[in-house]
Amino acid sequence: MSDTKRVALVEDDEDLRASTAQLLSLGGFQVDAFPAAAAALAGIDAEYPGVVVTDVRMPMMSGIELFQTLRARDPELPVILVTGHADVPMAVDALHAGAWDFLAKPFDPAALVAAVSRAGTARALALDNRRLRALASEADTSGLVGRSPAIVHLREMIPVLANADIDLLIEGETGTGKELLARLIHRAGKRMRHRFLAVACAALPDALLESELFAGVGDGSIVAASRGTLFLDDVDHARPGLQARLVQLVEERSVRGSPVDIRVVATAADETQRAPDAIAPALLYRLAAVRLRMPPLRERREDVPLLFAHLVDISAARLRRAVPALTQGTRDHLLQHDWPGNVRELAHFADRFVLGLDTAAAGATLPASTAPLPDRVAAFEREAIVEAVLAAGGDAGAAIERLGLPRKTFYYKVQRHGIDLNALRRRVER
Repeated sequence: MSDTKRVALVEDDEDLRASTAQLLSLGGFQVDAFPAAAAALAGIDAEYPGVVVTDVRMPMMSGIELFQTLRARDPELPVILVTGHADVPMAVDALHAGAWDFLAKPFDPAALVAAVSRAGTARALALDNRRLRALASEADTSGLVGRSPAIVHLREMIPVLANADIDLLIEGETGTGKELLARLIHRAGKRMRHRFLAVACAALPDALLESELFAGVGDGSIVAASRGTLFLDDVDHARPGLQARLVQLVEERSVRGSPVDIRVVATAADETQRAPDAIAPALLYRLAAVRLRMPPLRERREDVPLLFAHLVDISAARLRRAVPALTQGTRDHLLQHDWPGNVRELAHFADRFVLGLDTAAAGATLPASTAPLPDRVAAFEREAIVEAVLAAGGDAGAAIERLGLPRKTFYYKVQRHGIDLNALRRRVER
């Protein structure tokens, strides 16, 4: 059974504890039952992979005190309070302090299962966020992030190739990170102290061949990259005249008769995606002493969440924004989308996610009509509250009037649906 289906049930009444545990077990949950708060504290740590359901009135330590202690350990652990009618005001106060939900006795069994299910989904997302943050912080600082066999192999090749004076051809789809790999190889070896001269072959006009690239002097000349790396981007789009000059350069390692110590690293589209004669055979054979391939994201889907976390950290630092929590909509999009633009497209998505400009990232997508009715009702409530707050210019009081809700009910639902009022106010201010 999945860890995200676990529930810690805290109830001092033995009969009620047994019947509630049976109810949750029939609902598909693995139940960890505790007779008192002290026992629960001993069995629940900050990494507990589930949800806590606790009675409020218990001897020695109340459910409210248990919630407060657990929240100090892990603010993201969902705690659902079970109360008598006299304790409802206390439970509402706990909601404002961060409790996930509360149910008044006698509660509807279906309502308990639904509340635990929603809290379990939120807990899974919180743990995903936590794991991704940890993995991203441990990831190779180079930026070549991933644990797929292809990416692990490429990372292993970097130190092997860094000081090997052989030319390289890096193939792959647009946006996969071919230039990143070339720069990593350059920076890892003895040539890092010298120039990395990048040439956009597709955009280089013939007029600049002799006056700049193959000139004897000048910042844009190959001579300026002596003892460094000449990076030929999109060499398969180079004009025939440039390709002919490159053949001579690679063969003779000289410019206008003067020797030049350079290493050539070129990029091109996948062999299956370019015309057979896109790279002249004489040039291809000389460049491709070693051929590397950057795989597209659709071939390494297991890397997408980790790479996304890495890109979100970069985006948040650049945009000076807090890192948002991962939502179910974002999670689904990351796993289901084919990412035809590869890492470049994922980086743009990370920017939109950080800015709150993507509906999937904002978690605003309504469930399909096949979803359970409680989920559809919850999604409708959430969307209505978000729209009211935005329409009120971020003013919670005005939103409460628009919705016609009691103030406590409004804040209860805000907490229950995980709505970040501060984030909505920032959207209005933009």
